Amino acid sequence: MPRYNYVALDARGQESTGLVEAASTNEVIGQLRQAGYFPTSVYEETKSGRDGKVARRTAKMARATRPRAKGSIVLFQRKKIKPKILMIFTRQLATLIDSGLPLLRSLNVLAKQERDGVLRNTINKLADGVQGGNTFSDALALHPRIFNDLYVNMVKAGEIGGVLELVLNRLAEFQEKAAKIKNKVKSAMVYPVIVMTMAVAIMGFLLVFIVPKFEAIFHDMLGDRPLPVITTFVINVSKMVQNHWLIIIGGIVAAPAAYRFVARTRGGKSVIDRFMLQLPLFGDLNRKTAISRFTRTLGTLVTSGVPILQALNITRETAGNAVIANAISQVHDSVKEGESIVQPLEASRAFPPMVISMIDVGEETGQLPEMLLKIANVYDDEVDNSVAGLTAALEPIMIVFLAFIVGTIVIALFMPLISIIQGLQQQT
Repeated sequence: MPRYNYVALDARGQESTGLVEAASTNEVIGQLRQAGYFPTSVYEETKSGRDGKVARRTAKMARATRPRAKGSIVLFQRKKIKPKILMIFTRQLATLIDSGLPLLRSLNVLAKQERDGVLRNTINKLADGVQGGNTFSDALALHPRIFNDLYVNMVKAGEIGGVLELVLNRLAEFQEKAAKIKNKVKSAMVYPVIVMTMAVAIMGFLLVFIVPKFEAIFHDMLGDRPLPVITTFVINVSKMVQNHWLIIIGGIVAAPAAYRFVARTRGGKSVIDRFMLQLPLFGDLNRKTAISRFTRTLGTLVTSGVPILQALNITRETAGNAVIANAISQVHDSVKEGESIVQPLEASRAFPPMVISMIDVGEETGQLPEMLLKIANVYDDEVDNSVAGLTAALEPIMIVFLAFIVGTIVIALFMPLISIIQGLQQQT
């Protein structure tokens, strides 16, 4: 009988390995699940070669978190879908299952009515996987670009607990509220970006086309007489822009690329995220958004039956902020040692005292998941208020900033004109 090596996670999220004898890979996976394990990889051990050395041949990868789907390579093929489309699919699937339809039939119904080509093909593949004997969570795990770790593990918990429709409804609600918060933060950023773009465009136009013409007028009318300091400064800036415009444009184009490169490194992302939490005006909004995401993700996972250590790992990966992720890592280590989650949260200094106190109360009363969701609801309202306050504060600030840029250039150009007019009047 063939022997199979496996790697699996236990109920506490700890990894274990071993070797078992079975007739097939599916039998190994079934034995591991009956024993309470979550297999992440299973491969057959076979002998090959003249010297009898053992060579491992991968038979099947049963990924529970981050698999890679096999398929042909097609250039320019879209592999992701919009969050709103995924949210609608999740809500519709929960409704069909709650109405009594079997999972396979529900997937076939949704595949026929789905207009998005990527999601329609994915649903068909999910239906094929379920029909072939795989669990729904294993079928989802084969499409990590569409269904992330949070989605897969919540579905897995719903399958184990027999409450798949309830978990899908929670997933849909989670996606709706996450999209709502994300859209509000984006809307708060639109106004300053538009004003800054207009300011740069106006300033560039004046420096490149208008200031040089006035400089020629000043030279003809005033000769070598000294110009006001502000006028000299604006003319020098205009010359610099004209002589080095390629470098300036290259710097503007390279800045986002450099930011992305630095953000991909662990140290760079940590510095950037810490800076984002300390920004004036925007720092408070970023902190509240990160806390809302953390508490809602962890609360939704634990409420759905995902083990706390596994839930913390998923929450850390989806935190969106390195400072919050580091705090979650400390919480994970503390819970793994059987300690409280309050001390590492407090030591991180990333969470307000109110959040720590509410989590402490939830932990003492045994209602931590419910308390986490309450905190998320509170901070959703806080984000609403912060966005409204930020928008109200940014409008006059941006107007004053734009007026300062344009006004400085206009004053610099008109001060020598006043001297020229006064000289003409004295001549007459």
